Amino acid sequence: MKQFIIVTGMSGAGKTMTLKVLEDFGFITIDNMPPQLLPQLFALISERDNNIKGVVATVDVRNVSKDFVKVIDDIADAWNGAVKVLFLTASDEELLRRYERTRRVHPLNKGLSTIEGIIAERELLAPVLDRADIVIDTSMMDLHQHRERLLREFFGNDGGISILISSFGYKYGVPQDASFVMDVRCLPNPYYVDELKNLTGEDEPVKEFLLKYPETHKFLELAKKFLDFAIPEFLNNVRGQLHISVGCTGGRHRSVAVAEWLYQAYSAKYSGVSVLHRDKGHGHQ
Repeated sequence: MKQFIIVTGMSGAGKTMTLKVLEDFGFITIDNMPPQLLPQLFALISERDNNIKGVVATVDVRNVSKDFVKVIDDIADAWNGAVKVLFLTASDEELLRRYERTRRVHPLNKGLSTIEGIIAERELLAPVLDRADIVIDTSMMDLHQHRERLLREFFGNDGGISILISSFGYKYGVPQDASFVMDVRCLPNPYYVDELKNLTGEDEPVKEFLLKYPETHKFLELAKKFLDFAIPEFLNNVRGQLHISVGCTGGRHRSVAVAEWLYQAYSAKYSGVSVLHRDKGHGHQ
């Protein structure tokens, strides 16, 4: 079945990069499409060669009208679940850095400063964010991580439910697209053990160190008890992806190990489960 993906979200959060990645994997891509034309576009693509994966159309804040959410709902109903809305976001601070680095002008920059434009845009897009099927926070992602996340979302689970378990470092910011956040800074820190400092939570010596402590076992027991309840409830009642984030100070040791253990536990129970270590390469606590 062809996929129809509407990409929207904050200006500067990575819509152009998303188009390039999905184009490389067989999608027809169209930038800044008026929403009212999307039904005709999807109808045209659905009749074309089956070698086409589908179509990706971006819609930025300049084309988001008051009835945009209704347009999306009507399209989704007409195409029986084949339409997904991907909302890209990033922190205000990161968006501001990107604008300063590229010297671009914010699309709402009519008598507003860049940060004022970002704040106004976030308010305008709030209803669209609530309606989105998939939300990706690109604040701390490099191009490779962005690409990997997109491939997981659209090619990784054969159209099933998407569950992402990720690790992160609090010093680099909490992922804005997380459904649940688990803080493992209460666990013993391998960073302060010389022979473990330069390893990560994927390495067995780090895992063995953490498993020596009863608090690690208790944390995992309680975390799984919560998730055993929460995951089915979430999947039954909430649209789109479930993103479980595990954080420690630097995102290199404790959060990585716990995310790996949770991934092993839940990939055995559900299809479409993936793991991502956002800050593993930063080399800090």
